[in-house]
Amino acid sequence: MPAAADSKKRKSTKHGTTTSSKRRAVAENDFAETLVTIQELETQIADSRKHYNNIATLIAMLGAPKNPELAVAVSLCRVFSRLIAAGNLTDSSRAADNEKIIVAWLKERCVEYQKALLAIMVEADAASQITALTLGMRLVKERVTHIPSADNTVWTSGMFKDIFEVVVEAPESDLRTEFVAKFVQEYDDVRYHTFALAAEYGAAKRSSEVLERLIEILSACEDVPDETHEFDNFYTETKNKRLVSVSSHKKRAQEAWLAILRNNLSKSQRKTLLRIMAPTIEPWFSRPELLMDFLTDSYNEGGSMSLLALSGLFYLIQEKNLDYPQFYHKLYSLLDADLLHSKHRSRFFRLLNTFLCSTHLPAALVASFIKRLSRLALNAPPSAIVVIVPFIYNFFKSHPTCTFMMHRASGKQGGEEDPFDPAEPDPTRTNALESSIWEIDTLQSHYHPNVAAIARIVSEQFTKQAYNLEDFLDHTYQGMVHAELGTEERPMRKVPVVEYQIPKRIFTDRLLLEEDGGVDSGPGCFLRELWDFS
Repeated sequence: MPAAADSKKRKSTKHGTTTSSKRRAVAENDFAETLVTIQELETQIADSRKHYNNIATLIAMLGAPKNPELAVAVSLCRVFSRLIAAGNLTDSSRAADNEKIIVAWLKERCVEYQKALLAIMVEADAASQITALTLGMRLVKERVTHIPSADNTVWTSGMFKDIFEVVVEAPESDLRTEFVAKFVQEYDDVRYHTFALAAEYGAAKRSSEVLERLIEILSACEDVPDETHEFDNFYTETKNKRLVSVSSHKKRAQEAWLAILRNNLSKSQRKTLLRIMAPTIEPWFSRPELLMDFLTDSYNEGGSMSLLALSGLFYLIQEKNLDYPQFYHKLYSLLDADLLHSKHRSRFFRLLNTFLCSTHLPAALVASFIKRLSRLALNAPPSAIVVIVPFIYNFFKSHPTCTFMMHRASGKQGGEEDPFDPAEPDPTRTNALESSIWEIDTLQSHYHPNVAAIARIVSEQFTKQAYNLEDFLDHTYQGMVHAELGTEERPMRKVPVVEYQIPKRIFTDRLLLEEDGGVDSGPGCFLRELWDFS
């Protein structure tokens, strides 16, 4: 009986495999027959005008947008490309009435096909969407190349505009990635008209998701042409003065970015724009002063937003002579305890080093920054302190007038009251120059040996010209722990002393359990006496 059962199973499996193979063969035969039919219909259209009705047949064969017949879509693209190249979709005032009717009918079928491609880009799977995008862009190319009068309308109000809106509004990113990589970044004319449409599209209030996609498309255009750039990579063969002008390209990009900056941006989107402001956005602006409102509003908001706005704002001050009143007052106010715990700490210190590098700054101003950083270092994490101390050392080297702060014994160190006023918002009136850096002297007894060692540099001879801040800016807790634990190349020199007996209780009267002898003694009782829980 078991043998018979096994035989049945094997027979059933073999039968199932045969059925599956037959189905696959039938499907392949059906697909081959469909391809033959499509090719026959396409050939007939190319051979004679009397077969133009085959176009309607092919459109009907295209199927639903969710599951389109891509072979039909490709065939129709070839059909309409030949018709456009032959001038069969161009109106002529001298043509007979029956010719005008045929042209009008062909135009209607072409519009119907274009709408079908757009529907596929919205509803179909990713592979079908990308195919429809390629076919749609091919029609744009044929129209612009062979119908010169349609140049502007195709880009600004025709098929390309429809494609752009579908790409922006599509929730999937594959279609957008394909559009940017193969068309926007590749061709100068496509990028130019994308900027133009983005400016028009972004002028209206858009949802947060749509704005995010617009930012994604525009931020991918990082290669800003310089004044000597020659535009020679075009998707279409039609060129005009605007497409070969650097100023025209920058103007379009400037308008597109301004439309986004003036829209209803979320806080995270503002931060994203501020991060890419200096490397990506500002180079496109022929008039960077137009960014002033956005940057100053972000700078005045405080917190991490101000930190991110610093680089763009300083660029306008330095390169475009922007007049920003009390820039250093605002910069001084950003120095707070949260800064030293912020993920933007390294970015801020790089910028701060740039802002304060001038030797023409007042000594009282520089002394206030030194004193504020010294005070913040008392409660800062070790990874931040190892940045602050070399930072202060470099300040003393570049501003020798402030070195009196090292030799003065005022404040906690000298037993006198510190003249520094931490509540004064004006950095030129804090009396920091009459104070000392007793805080750094205190850090020489820090629990972390690396911090204590680096704090001692202000007590030694200043023989080093300056420290390279890049060696300290990226220190983290993880890196410092790894340095303490050692690596294979640099093993741990000394095993740290740790508690080898872990007590069962700490904040209780009875440290040891009754089963352990019931002894009411030990470090737990002493530790509890240090706090009053009443």
